[in-house]
This record gives sequence, structure tokens and C-alpha cells, in this order.
Amino acid sequence: QVQLVESGGGLVQPGGSLRLSCAASGSIFMTYAMAWYRQAPGNQRELVATITSGGSTNYADSVKGRFTISRVNANNTVYLQMNSLKPEDTAVYYCNKYLRPPDRYARTTYWGQGTQVTVSS
Repeated sequence: QVQLVESGGGLVQPGGSLRLSCAASGSIFMTYAMAWYRQAPGNQRELVATITSGGSTNYADSVKGRFTISRVNANNTVYLQMNSLKPEDTAVYYCNKYLRPPDRYARTTYWGQGTQVTVSS
């Protein structure tokens, strides 16, 4: 049974930084490309950043240059360093393996509880 536990969210002022962590149970999970997603109220879940098992990364245009995704396979952990945060980054952040849109929105897809990030003065 795969389990994902996200942490590190909170309230931060614009321009501030946060580091999110995702602990994944099941070592086989870390052989997948992993990703961070976010969902703001009323919006669909969106892909923020991805990292392959080999460490190649990709970012949504809205976070490029501000966010950094990383992983430590030995610890089954994925991180998201978020700098220069903006109010529009406010959302619940989730990690999971990389999912194409059909699976990303399927009701049967497992998600952890997520971690709330609020950027406000």
C-alpha cells in the first residue's frame, strides 16, 4: 500500500520561501518520475514540477526560476524548494508519481492529504 505524506506548508509573506517535503512509503515508488502538483480553490489540480528517477527536472512556466524539485531516493523523499513566493502560489500542494492528465483527475487515483501553502501579507 503506497502512502504519501506531504509537509512543510504554511503562511508566508510574498517574496518568502518554503521547503515542502514528501515522504513516500514503498521503495518501488522512487523508481518512478515524481512530481509536485497544486490545487487552488475552484481550480483544477495543476502540475508544478517533475523529476525523473535520474534527476532530470521540468517546471511549469509559472514557477520556473523560483521553484526547485529534488529527490533523495535512499530516503524515499521528494522536496520542493519554493522561493520568491507570490500570492498566486497559494494552494494545497501534493506530491505523487508523474501522472498524465487522465490519471491526474481520476477519482480512483490515490493522493495524500497535501500541505497548504498560503502566500499573503
